[in-house]
Amino acid sequence: MTIAIFAPNWIGDAVMATPALRAIRRKHGAGKIIGIMRPHIAPVFAGSGWFDELWVYDGQTSDAMSRTELCFRMRKFRFDLCILFPNSLGTALLAWLGGARERIGFARDGRSLLLTSRLHAPKSNWRFLPFSAVDQYLDLAYAAGCDVESPALELRTGPEDEGLADRVWSDAGIRSGQRVVVCNSSGAFGPAKLWPDEYFQRLAVRLVNTMDAHVLFLCGPDDRERIELLVRAAGHPRVSSLAPYQLSIGLSKACVRRSDLLISTDSGPRHFGAAFGLPVITLFGPTSMLWSDTHYAREVRLQQNAAGARHLK
Repeated sequence: MTIAIFAPNWIGDAVMATPALRAIRRKHGAGKIIGIMRPHIAPVFAGSGWFDELWVYDGQTSDAMSRTELCFRMRKFRFDLCILFPNSLGTALLAWLGGARERIGFARDGRSLLLTSRLHAPKSNWRFLPFSAVDQYLDLAYAAGCDVESPALELRTGPEDEGLADRVWSDAGIRSGQRVVVCNSSGAFGPAKLWPDEYFQRLAVRLVNTMDAHVLFLCGPDDRERIELLVRAAGHPRVSSLAPYQLSIGLSKACVRRSDLLISTDSGPRHFGAAFGLPVITLFGPTSMLWSDTHYAREVRLQQNAAGARHLK
């Protein structure tokens, strides 16, 4: 079989799709599996082995196809099956125009007629109920005939990423055997998911003083200046960040993989910790924890509502 998989468009969702990708590879290992995704998602899956090829589209990089080019290329491959992880009308239209014989996805955003196999997410009073993305993606894999799969997230790193992380460790003076706590203070949806930088700064100093740890802050291109100010405010040689380096998802993955604890907002890098088996503390804003529940036993989830009640798992 030739199988096309439209990957999720967000980093965290891409990590939460890894159990489903593992199930698809186990079931259809003899076939050719093509991953179709936006350019910024491809590094999440680097080294995974779940795809025979990665196709990137709709981006600014030189290797990214236009949507028209993608449709022509899909028609050339004559895909037997296309599995749609995103719930958008656009991806279903691409799969239909690309000529995939069977198209599996959730019946949302007015795209039902473009699908050959439709799944229905739970609703109440016309509103979708919170439903873990891990379980949604696994349901798509099961609809494609896959066997029951563990919900455990899984990522891998490459030699180049590990080499960059070696440099970060060396520059920071991290000693062999010293505890390393990675903090991720980012959030893709504005302030609603963020914890104040002042709190992160105070937490970092406390971790250094009470645990003899080194605290390393992850950083995205849009966060560089903010993280530099946070580290400067901490004023401790064992509080550092990735801001001085050439930033990449691969570098962040490698730094999380070799650390001892991840403390994160509810954003994409939070799931790196679960994928590498680390203890994780997640700080939630007002959004429901159920949408991103990974069934990960080593995660502590903290949320405080407006009335001051605290919810733990």
